[in-house]
Formats: sequence, C-alpha cells, structure tokens
Amino acid sequence: MPNTDRTANWSLVVPLKPLSLAKSRLSPTASDAVRPGLALAFAQDTVAAALACSAVRDVAVVTNDALAAAELAALGARIVPDTAAAGLNPALAHGARSVRELRPGAAVAALNADLPALRPAELRRVLDRAAEFPRAFLTDAAGIGTTLLTARAETELSPAFGGLSRARHSASGAVEILLGGVASVRQDVDTGEDLLAAVALGLGPYTARRYAAVAGERGSARSREGRHGTP
Repeated sequence: MPNTDRTANWSLVVPLKPLSLAKSRLSPTASDAVRPGLALAFAQDTVAAALACSAVRDVAVVTNDALAAAELAALGARIVPDTAAAGLNPALAHGARSVRELRPGAAVAALNADLPALRPAELRRVLDRAAEFPRAFLTDAAGIGTTLLTARAETELSPAFGGLSRARHSASGAVEILLGGVASVRQDVDTGEDLLAAVALGLGPYTARRYAAVAGERGSARSREGRHGTP
C-alpha cells in the first residue's frame, strides 16, 4: 500500500512496455517462454522495494500490459494507461503529468522497471540526496545510462532516457548524484551479464523465483547437449 509517512514525499513513475516485447536483449539467456515472466518479476521487485522505501509516497506504473497492471496494482501501485504509446520518454512525461494532476506540485522521480536487486534503504539515500537539487539523476552501473531521474516540486521532469542518457540528462541541467553504496539502485538488467550482476547483489523474491526457472532451463539445455554431443 502507499506509504503514509509524512516524510514520504516522492511520487515515483515506473514505465513498463508490454511484457511480450520486454527484455529482448536477454534472448541469449532466457527463451521467449521465460522472458516475459522475468520482465514482470523485475518490475514486481522494483515496485515492491520502491513502495517499501520510507521516502516514497506512491508509485505510478505506466503500462498497457493487462497482466503487469493487475500484478503491480496488487502490490499497491497506481496504474496509468500509456495513452500516448509513443515510447519511453513520452510515457514518463505522461506519468509525471498524471501524478501532478492528482497532487499538484508533487516531487516526482522516474525509476527504471528493471531493478530486481533494489533495496529500499539505498533508494532512500539516493532520493534524500536528490532532494537537494531541482533535477537530479543517477547513472546506471554501466556508467552511460540512467536508472533514476528526479524533479522537485514545481520542476519539470524532462526525461531523456535511452542509450547515452547520462550525457543527455547532464546536458539538460540535471545534477548527477554521486553516492557510494547504492549499487542496487544502479543495477538495471538488459543483458545476461547484467542479470548475473544483479544475482550477485541479491535478487528480490519475485525475480529469484523466476531466475530459478531460467537456471533450470539452461541446465536442461546443457544436459541435452551433453547427451547428444560428440565424445
């Protein structure tokens, strides 16, 4: 459920594309049968951790995926239909407007939906630092993208996610948040290597269950290769 703590000032906007289209770069690691469930699990762990963060008032998920909407609403997120259906940044801008229609002047933050190792206490540290600036962002573990973009009350979010977004957000005037010990907020998952890095940090419960299925699938594949391979 939404946090009722009076110090919980941030409304988070989490974008999620249709699960059937999500995480295509994980194809070498997870089959088409497994990947949509893995993408949903990433989002579930992200939203659950965000809602457990003492700095977060509420979470709005922008999505047109019916299954994801139902599962994330059950966790306490508010679902915002992606009426523009024009890509990531229009979805985030739409989500931020939706938040401020309900709560004018709200402090808003865009958060990636693929942070399966996210820790509420680490997110709190990042948001507390972000509150010092009109707009701020946290770069991803690779050092080129963005996992979190914040805008204080009365400030436009102006998202520029995707690809080399670290440079774009910096050029737009947002301040880069430089903090140690917040790896779980930086570790998004696009590739198999990213997933292993998240495993090393410690997966949330939803992803941990799904990851077991991925590991089992890969183990079965190796077993079949062993049986049919040439000695």
